[in-house]
Amino acid sequence: MSQTAVNDKERQQRFILQDSLWKVMVQLSWPAIMAMVLYGLNAVIAAVFVARYIGETALAGVSVAYPLTMFGMGFGSLIGVGAGAVLSIAIGRQDKAVQQRLLGHVNSLSLIVTIVYMTVALPLSSEFVKVMGGQGEALVLGERYFTITVLGSFFWIYGLAANMIVRAEGKMRTAALVMGIGLAADVAFNYLLVAALDLGVAGAAWATNAGMIVYTLLGFVYFSKGWSSFQTKASAFYWDWATVKSIVSLGMASLIMNVMNLVQGIVVFNALSRYGTMQDIAFYGVVYRVFTFLLTPIFGLMRALQPVVGINYGAGQYERVIRAYQIFTAASVLLTLPFWLISMLAPGSVLGLMLPGSAMTAEQSQFFRIYMAILPLLSIVFMAMTFFPAIDKGRPAAVIGLVRQLVFYIPVMLIAPAITGVAGVYWGALAIDTLMVVWTVLLIQKECRALRKKTWPQAGLTVPL
Repeated sequence: MSQTAVNDKERQQRFILQDSLWKVMVQLSWPAIMAMVLYGLNAVIAAVFVARYIGETALAGVSVAYPLTMFGMGFGSLIGVGAGAVLSIAIGRQDKAVQQRLLGHVNSLSLIVTIVYMTVALPLSSEFVKVMGGQGEALVLGERYFTITVLGSFFWIYGLAANMIVRAEGKMRTAALVMGIGLAADVAFNYLLVAALDLGVAGAAWATNAGMIVYTLLGFVYFSKGWSSFQTKASAFYWDWATVKSIVSLGMASLIMNVMNLVQGIVVFNALSRYGTMQDIAFYGVVYRVFTFLLTPIFGLMRALQPVVGINYGAGQYERVIRAYQIFTAASVLLTLPFWLISMLAPGSVLGLMLPGSAMTAEQSQFFRIYMAILPLLSIVFMAMTFFPAIDKGRPAAVIGLVRQLVFYIPVMLIAPAITGVAGVYWGALAIDTLMVVWTVLLIQKECRALRKKTWPQAGLTVPL
């Protein structure tokens, strides 16, 4: 590594450890937010092309199948968030041994998880889509879309994990650039395969895979060329059980958040299939995608928060860790407000992009507003799910994800629609998220009190040398 590269690395670490946290937040967050906006657009692109060039039934099929792709993204997040948390703490502690072997464990985990995932998902693809509520032609199209995405799952898993490690270094601009190039490739391939060649739902799925291949190759080149701030071997494979355990435990909350979205999709789409129509399924699919897209600024700030908390925690600066959570959460709430207001005031304009030519009813407008009502305050929950793993505590974040879906979401979504019909889906979601915000505030307050009682070097990183 050249002296210039070493100086840049040290400068970045000093910036995160010593500079104004507001300045750190601004400098790291805008490229991270841009990266996550691009990531959110990646999820919307297929729906836009399917709706405009194929039709509503195809959109319903893709909407039913899309939550299943959370498996691939969830495994990528598990590895990337866990490895990123380990890396950030190791950087704060200047632990070279952990840094050098980290990518080898990421490579091994990505390959093994992909093999297991494909072995399970490919033979059961039809059953998975049925569980999601797929019926008739929507089932056929949804199965086709999901099967093709599974075939490209390695690129979803490794590509996302590699990008998250780049973010854990604090290199948000590089991560955003890689994601932007991948998005451009996705758009180009969607236009070619769906609009130009008329390959239908299969074309949309292959286009997304092609974009992820580009995304993955860029990540591999980044590490193989030695552009990372830590010494590593891009093609190495390591397997130390203790290190793997640390990566998995710290990344588990991210996997749970992604997979629990699948659980949410199962109960919601089955409720809509039972109590609603095909139009209700398609409408909810669009609402959910818009909701997820509007969360992307929060996701961006989450990614920027992780290295700030992790590196400062590794260096024993606990008060700065607490302050970082507070500043990033406040910024996240403020940032989402304009987008939230537009959605609440003009839902027809927002949803019209993916429902061209469809007149939205007054009831649908109300449903959309109900679903969006709590969105700005969800920053508290999502920041907490980054905060806990970054301070070497994966369990509280995992519990937040599990409680939201298993304790609240499943019972509410089984009961509320049976009483009030389709409206129960939207009112139930609002009630659940409101409860989660209150509970998370209590958890964070408890952890902040514990951190203030700590003195360096009592807290130990669980990752071995």
